[in-house]
Amino acid sequence: MEKYHIKPNAKVRLSDYDPNALGDFEGEKRECKKKFKQLCVQLGSLQKKLYAEHKHKILIVFQALDTGGKDGTIRAVFKKVNPQGVKVANFKVPTPIELDHDYLWRVHTKVPGKGEMVIFNRSHYEDVLVVRVHKLVPHEVWSKRYRHINEFEQILTEEGTTILKFFLHIDLEEQKKRFLERLEDPQKNWKFNPKDIEERKLWGKYKEAYEEMLCRTSTDWAPWFVVPANRNWIRNLIVASIIVNTLNKLDMHFPNLIENPEPYKAALESD
Repeated sequence: MEKYHIKPNAKVRLSDYDPNALGDFEGEKRECKKKFKQLCVQLGSLQKKLYAEHKHKILIVFQALDTGGKDGTIRAVFKKVNPQGVKVANFKVPTPIELDHDYLWRVHTKVPGKGEMVIFNRSHYEDVLVVRVHKLVPHEVWSKRYRHINEFEQILTEEGTTILKFFLHIDLEEQKKRFLERLEDPQKNWKFNPKDIEERKLWGKYKEAYEEMLCRTSTDWAPWFVVPANRNWIRNLIVASIIVNTLNKLDMHFPNLIENPEPYKAALESD
């Protein structure tokens, strides 16, 4: 998965990343979907261990341009996990109360506790993306936030959180296709916002913002992965592969709290 991984301080040009790429998965679509189903089962098993062991914390961040596929990826990749141990946090326009605090205040309240997996659908990175593109605060304010975010994420990892961050990379033509689908499909029409057309005109500025974000905030403790996302099935497969591979390295185990279960078994059998 190294081809998707952004090295710390690496110069990033999104034009170097093909959103249609198949990466390590050059097999047929049917084979890839079969592999994806297997990974989903593995992820479900690993999440059970995570919850039972109550030791590790997992934070997974998804960022993308409009129609990039954050919702679809979350639905597909995490369909086998136990909802009891998994939470999804959405970060929309800050509320008046949130604006009264520092920009990381609302984020810190959502990070995972022991045994939890938390998924951010958008995140604290909006404060170096939307805020930058729309000039909601001066340059001297948002430019400091790369350092803030790196230090914030380092605190989390030093306290036992494993962080994975995914940028779902689509191109302008694919976005157009997906907007048209939203307009034409009654079941997707509710997802279309007329403001999306104005945001689309800012594609170039968002591209620059994402490139600098990836360069300055992909760290050894909280890496970014650029995932080709024009094809949903390959996007899902890559994301699931990276997550499963990372969780396997944690070497998690179900706890065995009862050293001698025989007296308890005998008591139940004689009941």
